[in-house]
Amino acid sequence: MEPTAARDGELLPGDTAPAGTVVVAENAAGRGKIVLLCDHASRRLPPEYGDLGLDEAARRAHIAWDPGALGVSQHLSRRFDAPLVYPDLSRLVLDCNRDIAAHDLIPAISETTEIPGNRDLGAAERARRIALAHTPFHSRIETLLDARAAAGLDSVVVSVHSFTRLYKGFERPWPVGILSNRDRRVAEAMLADLAAQGIADLGDNEPYAPGDGVYYTVGRHGEARGLPCVMIEVRNDEIADAAGESLWADRLGRALDAALAQLAAEGRAG
Repeated sequence: MEPTAARDGELLPGDTAPAGTVVVAENAAGRGKIVLLCDHASRRLPPEYGDLGLDEAARRAHIAWDPGALGVSQHLSRRFDAPLVYPDLSRLVLDCNRDIAAHDLIPAISETTEIPGNRDLGAAERARRIALAHTPFHSRIETLLDARAAAGLDSVVVSVHSFTRLYKGFERPWPVGILSNRDRRVAEAMLADLAAQGIADLGDNEPYAPGDGVYYTVGRHGEARGLPCVMIEVRNDEIADAAGESLWADRLGRALDAALAQLAAEGRAG
């Protein structure tokens, strides 16, 4: 899929980020209840990594990033006055949504595509990439959540991703998936509201589930702190342009409004 074009005031992932910039925190002082995370916002490859041995089509494809996820996240950030944190780095360099011990932290193969620049990495290069992106990304989230707690602000952790319709030959019918683990509060409220909006074929822990190893960031910063949390996966053909991003941000925003209202009624907003 072709990447979403930049709009005024937005970063075009992969093209315009300043050299050396890895972690971005937009609206960090936002005081809304939601904290947005977007692990795979960017397809940028720092100059020192060249093209990782990949052609342009592969570097633009879903294996490199989550097309549309940043645009949806930015809409939600404006709607909820929510801080938004993301790494401006392709997950082909390092996947920030993985434990540092995970086999696919730095993928040698993504879906069916070999990544020549990730082949036979030594311990020093692995450590360098962790220091480049993984450590500062998660440290920035921790600092933000600590500061919000100290200021008496509630936090609901929401991670936004996108997924491809066809993966390893398998068709994925869900237009959106809502992922959750032990804490189902936000997910169940969102699924109920999305169904009430008339959206069919909703994915409940589809196309992934926490057991697939995709829940690292939400687990670390949401569940581990006892905060309400959820991971959203939108099929990327649904958010292939600005109109799709806006439409799904509105749908998801309404569902998150419902979840926040339910948390408030329970007196457990984080």
